[in-house]
Amino acid sequence: MMDQGLLKEVLAEALKNGGDFADVFVEQKKITGIGCEAGKIERIQSGIESGAGIRVISGDATAYAYTNDLSREGMLNAAKIVSHAATGGKKSGVAEFRFVKPNVKFEIKVNPSEVTTEQKVLAVKAADGAARAVDAEKIKQVMVGYADIVQKVIIANSQGDFVEDERVRTRLMVQAVAAEGSVIQTGYEAVGSHSGFELLQRNKPEEVGAKAARRAVQMLGAKPAPAGKMVVVLAGEAGGTMVHEACGHGLEADLVQKGLSVYAGKKGQKVAADCITVIDDATMEDRYGSYSVDDEGVPARKVVLIENGVLKDYMYDRLTARRDNVQPNGHGRRESYQDKPIPRMGNTYIAPGKDDPQEIIKSVESGLLVKKMGGGQVNTTTGDFVFDVAEGYLIKNGQIGPMVRGATLTGNGPEVLKVVEKVGSDLGFTIGTCGKDGQGVPVSDAQPTMLVRQITVGGTAHGES
Repeated sequence: MMDQGLLKEVLAEALKNGGDFADVFVEQKKITGIGCEAGKIERIQSGIESGAGIRVISGDATAYAYTNDLSREGMLNAAKIVSHAATGGKKSGVAEFRFVKPNVKFEIKVNPSEVTTEQKVLAVKAADGAARAVDAEKIKQVMVGYADIVQKVIIANSQGDFVEDERVRTRLMVQAVAAEGSVIQTGYEAVGSHSGFELLQRNKPEEVGAKAARRAVQMLGAKPAPAGKMVVVLAGEAGGTMVHEACGHGLEADLVQKGLSVYAGKKGQKVAADCITVIDDATMEDRYGSYSVDDEGVPARKVVLIENGVLKDYMYDRLTARRDNVQPNGHGRRESYQDKPIPRMGNTYIAPGKDDPQEIIKSVESGLLVKKMGGGQVNTTTGDFVFDVAEGYLIKNGQIGPMVRGATLTGNGPEVLKVVEKVGSDLGFTIGTCGKDGQGVPVSDAQPTMLVRQITVGGTAHGES
């Protein structure tokens, strides 16, 4: 993709007017996307995108430029732009390159580039057909989306770090809409990982489609959810939406340093119950948010953020690590070469505990079991959140009761983590694209089954309990 001699020349040009640090991020990305609606393949998209981003850090200031012209002239022109924006301060040289060795190497068994478009279309159609077959009368609409990406990157910096990496991700999502009379409900299911087309050998498209459709049909018969403060059991299969939104973002170092996190200034303090340990580990195999090195060339590693309720660490990129005088811990991520890196999550989860998930449910006299989380909103400065419940059930005398719809969870992330009383031995993952500062990156989040002493549940029931 790029000659090392040219990269050294570009870095030297970027630093010629001053600066403490410079790096180059070169990317070539091949993307395929297939969409199916109304039983028909509506779109098939494929393309290759390539370019480079060049950054200079001088003190607390950052200059960034990017180009899709990877010729010597194009790269040097971009370097000149950032050099003019980074005048003053000391002048740094460019160290000899040394290869950075990642802590993990991911095995790709079936590279999506070697799979025909026809095979990918068949998988999409299989998911669509299985969803419709769940209930031909009640399923009114099915949308299936498939995507894969093969991204090759080279990252080099003035300190001499040099990295070559290939990231391969595959994803399949199904959304089904069911209707009966005036009631309309939606079911959603998605699978994805840092892997190739073998993802759909482990997760059959038919099973993904049927699961989404069954959830939509079941919700048609759900009763309106009650409202009030109650015991809530968050099932492991609900995924880690809450830990991602209500906790994870607040542990990203840039938000902490800007005073936009409820966790600012609390390192070493008790911020959750003893049974809560929060980890971000991008080295996990077959997870959508995994990577061997971040987008600054720092090897990914397991980072314990909260341990037994005590705040231990934040997620750092190079810039925020410099400000706190610590080492970066592999969380500098960017959407593409057009974006500068910022602290982001990878695979964020609450560590499993020792309690049996079924026994947790049996211990509840009255409460709500959440099996699937929906969308929501979070204020990272305060930790306040509101989440929709996509699939929930009442619990009565330790037994799972009727399904409910229209439930929401309202509360404060740190406060909820303080009133978790039991943590299960299971761990369930969900995937998504996390948005921040206009950039989207693939992530996974997870949690075990957890019993929360009290959360405010919003519902639509009148006079029911």
